[in-house]
Amino acid sequence: MSLNLHPMINVAIKAARAAGNIINRAALDIESVRISQKKANDFVTEVDHAAEKAIIDTLLAAYPGHAIWAEESGREHGAQDSEFVWIIDPLDGTTNFIHGLPIYCVSIALAVNGKVEQAVVYDPTRNDLFPATKGRGAFLNDRRIRVSKRTELKGCLISTGFPFREGDNFQEYLAMMGDVMQRTAGIRRPGAAALDLAYVAAGYTDGFFERGLQPWDVAAGSLLVTEAGGLVGNFTGESEFLEQHECLAGNPRVYGQLVGLLGKYSKFASAGDKAAVRQATQTMTRGDAAVAAAQGPDGASATQ
Repeated sequence: MSLNLHPMINVAIKAARAAGNIINRAALDIESVRISQKKANDFVTEVDHAAEKAIIDTLLAAYPGHAIWAEESGREHGAQDSEFVWIIDPLDGTTNFIHGLPIYCVSIALAVNGKVEQAVVYDPTRNDLFPATKGRGAFLNDRRIRVSKRTELKGCLISTGFPFREGDNFQEYLAMMGDVMQRTAGIRRPGAAALDLAYVAAGYTDGFFERGLQPWDVAAGSLLVTEAGGLVGNFTGESEFLEQHECLAGNPRVYGQLVGLLGKYSKFASAGDKAAVRQATQTMTRGDAAVAAAQGPDGASATQ
């Protein structure tokens, strides 16, 4: 790959491809893959573990003095006092993978003193490689990518992730989606946040928002977006978002409009905004309860 990237990225690409090979081989016979559940609707497979090991082995063989922060093994590998930290999601989109839905990826980022400087997102099903080095641009395979040029939300395609964890506020997410859905050309929920961010960087979608994300979900994708000319932050538009469990991304014009729509749903929103959101979602909940009561226990209208 003759791209204007840092030499470190070549090691990350090697690691991502090694993981991708493991994932592709397993995808040929998904029924035999052992699956366990970390929490409700949060799955992990032997493929996640094998892919993560391949990545860690490759990175530490080249940089034994670096630290590792990985989804499955946490911070148990590498020199944890290092200023260089590799942030790894070996298989983002595990639920898609175990259903045979070919939307998942490998995500690897290198943070130096807390700032992401190298990134690779690799889609093994399409053999699409998204590398980025801070200050040197973002790429899809051998071509430079840029965020979309759309300026009005009404023509935009926005990706998101739906709540699926115990304790998630479903009513509030429905309100968020309602605010975005009625102002855009459509909302998509592919199921792999790292790939969602890569697609914003490539201009396939115009923006992305999701709650409940971990650093390994967004570290690599966030650099792709910024190196492609976009913006990434939390819902209120602050750029220090990596460990805040909410992520918003888009081209600059779309990003600003999404902050205007979604900022009130941020955990960092003003007290007044939070009160307004609570009131709106309580109204929605009461409406749902009234509909359920009217339908009766079998789902048919109680007035029939």
